[in-house]
Amino acid sequence: RFIKVPSACNNNEELLEVLRDEFQGEVHISMGMTNKLEEEKIISIFEKNNSCIDRLVIYSCTSGYPVPFKDICLLEISRLQEEYGERVKNIGFSGHHLGIAVDVAAFTLGASIIERHFTKDRTWKGTDHAASLEPNGFLKLSRDLNAVFDSLNYKSQEILEIEKPQRIKLKFKAD
Repeated sequence: RFIKVPSACNNNEELLEVLRDEFQGEVHISMGMTNKLEEEKIISIFEKNNSCIDRLVIYSCTSGYPVPFKDICLLEISRLQEEYGERVKNIGFSGHHLGIAVDVAAFTLGASIIERHFTKDRTWKGTDHAASLEPNGFLKLSRDLNAVFDSLNYKSQEILEIEKPQRIKLKFKAD
């Protein structure tokens, strides 16, 4: 259905062209370690056969393990949306940080796909186990993302049904 190109390979033009021309699914590309000129090159490769808007998903990403919160730069999601939102299928977020709070913020900022590494044990040796999620972490992340998704709406009426009993009981009544 899709293939994910890591930041380390996103400047391999031959690979990108093969994915553009021969792979039929979505191509998801992380933009970590990538400057704006390189970003534009990636997008233009996919625009050559008009497969960008239907198949290309780009991810805001800071490549590090684990990434300190100050270096996550969540507002890059907004920048990518402004610069490429009309030219690609979706903007995602690829996180290499500790915890799950940042993922919820990324979703709230407009990242339609959240990508995290999975591990069975965060204490294992290797560069990304510490910044990965164990099964319970994925359950909590899914729970929190679903709660935020359900919450991102406007009131359907000025006074919601859940508010009416409280309004009757608590609201000051002016004469």
